[in-house]
Amino acid sequence: MPTTTEQLFTQYGPAYKWLGTCTVMLGTLSMTLATTIVNVAIPDIMGNFGIAQTDAQWLSTGFLAAMSAFMLVSAWALHTFGMKTAYIGCLVVFMLASVLGGISPHEDLVILSRVLQGAMAGIIQPLAMTIIFQVFPERQRGLGMGIYGLGVILGPAIGPAVGGVLVDWLSWRAVFFMPLPTCLMAIGFAVFFAPGKDEGQVATRFDWPGFLFLCLFLVSLLWGLSNGQRQGWGSMTIVGIFLFALMMAIAFIVRQMTTRHPLLNIRMFAIPGFAAGCAIGFCFGAGLFGSTYLIPLFVQQIQGLTATSAGLLLMPAGLVMALIFPVAGYMADRYPAPAVITLGTSLLAISSYMLGLMDVYTLPWLIVFWVTVGRLGLGFGMPAIGTGSLRALDMTLVSQGSGAANFSRQIGGAIGVNLLSVNLEWRTMEHARVITDTQTAGNAMTAELLTRYQSMAPAAGLTPDQLGHASMAFLREAIYFQSYMKGFQDSFLILAGVFVLTLIPVWVMRRYTRVRRAAPA
Repeated sequence: MPTTTEQLFTQYGPAYKWLGTCTVMLGTLSMTLATTIVNVAIPDIMGNFGIAQTDAQWLSTGFLAAMSAFMLVSAWALHTFGMKTAYIGCLVVFMLASVLGGISPHEDLVILSRVLQGAMAGIIQPLAMTIIFQVFPERQRGLGMGIYGLGVILGPAIGPAVGGVLVDWLSWRAVFFMPLPTCLMAIGFAVFFAPGKDEGQVATRFDWPGFLFLCLFLVSLLWGLSNGQRQGWGSMTIVGIFLFALMMAIAFIVRQMTTRHPLLNIRMFAIPGFAAGCAIGFCFGAGLFGSTYLIPLFVQQIQGLTATSAGLLLMPAGLVMALIFPVAGYMADRYPAPAVITLGTSLLAISSYMLGLMDVYTLPWLIVFWVTVGRLGLGFGMPAIGTGSLRALDMTLVSQGSGAANFSRQIGGAIGVNLLSVNLEWRTMEHARVITDTQTAGNAMTAELLTRYQSMAPAAGLTPDQLGHASMAFLREAIYFQSYMKGFQDSFLILAGVFVLTLIPVWVMRRYTRVRRAAPA
């Protein structure tokens, strides 16, 4: 069986590039499906295991954090094991993790399966781009990247809808088995069409201490943020875990600046234009994954929609984002990157602000419209962020810069989902406290509400002895529901504020671009 790219081209001829692209797209589709398909199942998972929203958010946060860290392992896996072995091996582990999630009897095992899925997705996605560059000649790589991008966009677009149908018709466990068919197809293609390890290829050294520092930093930071509200931000445990996270971050930076084989070239962040681009990418990642986490939760738990309806509600926005990508790429090549990013950021800020005004009575088509506006902003901004960031670098640093920019976006997604989840819990508790303080004997609205409830209670079979306790339980549920809704509104408004603040690094990028243009003159 041919193993090198040249031998594969010799055997399969020009058709090999399309066979290689199918291999890439199937693997990428499996990973992107797993990224978003679980979001619509989170309310059912919370109910099944009896866990809070702040625990359930690890299903998304754990995936994104593991994906961010293991993206840095991809190059080492490629040089050590070869393309075919690394690609197939990661797909096999991903499938095993999916099966583990689908049969898990405990929420901790479900979260572990999501972390394993994210780790394998982090390795596979850069490998997929490497295959594209190997099988397509230079003048056709844009076409290859376009087909690869179809897999990247198609997963988030159809994932929530398919996941919703599976949750309603089968079970939340079914969403973990959904990526398995595409994984099997990707493995079948990879067995025949993925290049093996070159005989002269030497394994590169991997910075294991730096990788350990990074993982410890991410785990401690995200755990501290998730548990700070319940244990108290000033408690010894939370302060200690944040100090440990700070130590690990410093250790990681020092290690990357002193080792001969760094995972990240930290010195690139001293370039203002590139650092600004990574900051923008961080915020865009938080907006993309944060909104994808919050919206299905809101429409199911506040508006009472089914998982299928929640998934279908996100599908138009995903398809519009896919359609706008070619236009956005054209604009990124023709117009200054900061101008295009400003357009995208403005659309995201407007979308988040309007979503912050949602309540239980908001019509679904209005939610679809404002989500679509936000996805248009992401579609316009993301290609321009890439081009604007990398143009600030020397050509010798472009490869490392691309990896660092992707890392920043994924980290933004993990931290963004985590912080939005924590904010949702915090604001819900604050609103509940304020509303509870207003429930006095002189509150006419509360008195009228309880009178109506008590008038209907006998029809439900409640006796006069049960009526008092039932009325108080009803009032507590009403207060929590109102507070929970306001917590969602605050979370979206905070997201809008973050996008407004994103205009600061956009201004830095614009200023740096002007300096760069003025220098030759």
